[in-house]
Amino acid sequence: MNSDISFGLRFVSGGQTGVDRAALEVAIKWRLPYHGWCPAGRWAEDGRIPDRYVLRVTPQADPAQRTVWNVRDSDALLILGEVPSSEGTLLARRTAEELGCPVHHAMPEAYVKTTCEWLKACGSSCTLNVAGPRESEQPGIYKAAFVFLEELVKYYFAAERSTS
Repeated sequence: MNSDISFGLRFVSGGQTGVDRAALEVAIKWRLPYHGWCPAGRWAEDGRIPDRYVLRVTPQADPAQRTVWNVRDSDALLILGEVPSSEGTLLARRTAEELGCPVHHAMPEAYVKTTCEWLKACGSSCTLNVAGPRESEQPGIYKAAFVFLEELVKYYFAAERSTS
C-alpha cells in the first residue's frame, strides 16, 4: 500500500486496464494512499498486472471476486465512463447498491466540481473505489480517466486547503 501522504482520500482499484490503471497512476503520481484486490495470477487483459502496483491477490482468478471485494473495502464508488458495455462495472454498481455504498457516475469529460462536491459529501476521509470500463471496452478511457482523476485530486485538495 502506498501511504506516503494522507489527505483523507484513498483510492481503491483492481489494476485492470482503463479506469483502474488510471486511478493507480494518479495515486502514485500524487503520492496518495491506495490499495485494492486483483485476481489470482494478477490477470489483466494486457497480461500480468505489474508488481509496481501494490495490490492484494484474491484466492480466485475470477475478476468478479476482485470487483466485489474492492467495493466491500470502500466507502464510496466512483464510476467513470460508459457503463452498459462493462460487465465488471455493472457488478461494482450492483454490489455498492446492495451494500448501501454511495455511487456516483461521471463521464470523464464532465466538469470535476460536481464529482468533488459528491466526494466531499461522503465525509472528510474517504476510501474511494474508482471503477469503469477496460481499455478494450472503451478505447481511450485510460487517458480520459487519468486527466479527470488528476483534476479531481487537484480540486479536492484545493477545496481542503480553503476550508482548513
